Amino acid sequence: MFGVLLVVAVFAGLPAAGAQPRTVNVAVHELEPMVMKADDGRRTGFAVDVWQGIADRNQWTTNYIEVEDAAAELDAVAQQKADVAIGGISITAERTPKFDFTQPTINGGLQIMVPMKSIGPAQLGILPFLKLLFSKTILIWLLAGLAISLVPALIMWLLERRQEDSMVSRKFFPGIFQALGWGFGGLGGAGDGAPTHWMSRILAILWGFVAIVFVAYYTATLTTNMTVAKIGGSVASPSDLVGKRVGTVEDSTSAKFLQEMGVQPQTSPDIEGVFQAFRDGQLDAVVFDSPVLQYYVANDGASVGALSGPVFQPEDYGFAFRPGDPMRRDADNALLSMRADGTVDQLRRKWFGDPEE
Repeated sequence: MFGVLLVVAVFAGLPAAGAQPRTVNVAVHELEPMVMKADDGRRTGFAVDVWQGIADRNQWTTNYIEVEDAAAELDAVAQQKADVAIGGISITAERTPKFDFTQPTINGGLQIMVPMKSIGPAQLGILPFLKLLFSKTILIWLLAGLAISLVPALIMWLLERRQEDSMVSRKFFPGIFQALGWGFGGLGGAGDGAPTHWMSRILAILWGFVAIVFVAYYTATLTTNMTVAKIGGSVASPSDLVGKRVGTVEDSTSAKFLQEMGVQPQTSPDIEGVFQAFRDGQLDAVVFDSPVLQYYVANDGASVGALSGPVFQPEDYGFAFRPGDPMRRDADNALLSMRADGTVDQLRRKWFGDPEE
């Protein structure tokens, strides 16, 4: 096993077999966090870092060619103005006959972003409060609390009914109701009366812990549901996008997905134009590549937007070469070595954080 790891480590640092030093024309367009420009003018971003690792392992020199969007990147490769297109290039069934893609550099898909403006301290007012108070959700939780209180109430009555100065009657009725009042009241931290039997006191302590867990779970669930409703509003899944003002990038996989759903999106040539319309309140939602939206809401859009719902339409992202280009094989070999030595994982954590955090 050690020998295998040693061989992988050695070959990971060597140029790919058959690769020749050369200058590679790389088509890019700015798309955070895939391709960006640093303050000093250098290219940076997840896709740029991955490509640089591939280029280093093949002794390639990179010449970046700036284009308008992903479609222009692919056109540049098809027209031999560039050797490869990198960035947020989705690997789709429509594109694979026309281009040779590397192995996926990152997995993702589409996701929905909604305005953050609805997030804030709840100011319900008396009517919304009464509506919540008499809602089906509250009724279900009250019935659940009553149900889990029955067993400890019955045990408490059996233990306490023969005790002097007992908090319950010796008769089943109304004794069981008195015990039930103690158990149900305990969920709110205000049990009715104090038990006298030593076993009853142990039961009361255990019931106190159960009550803490129940109330904490109820509070967390109710708060989560209210927060999701405030964040997502009426847009929590792709089906909710119908009739909404939805923005995305023109000629992108997300634009095609929306059109197939019957949603006519408001499009912009680049994602920054979409974000600007979103910030100006012209959009109810944005649908685009999940890594891009996740990076935006964690950085520049932290006080502007929030993600609503899970990732859908799973997609892989890779680098596109012309069909039959031997550089694609060399790039894949380098990408394999970067996975073997952990470089790809390090870059993912650098740009997207640790998924377990």
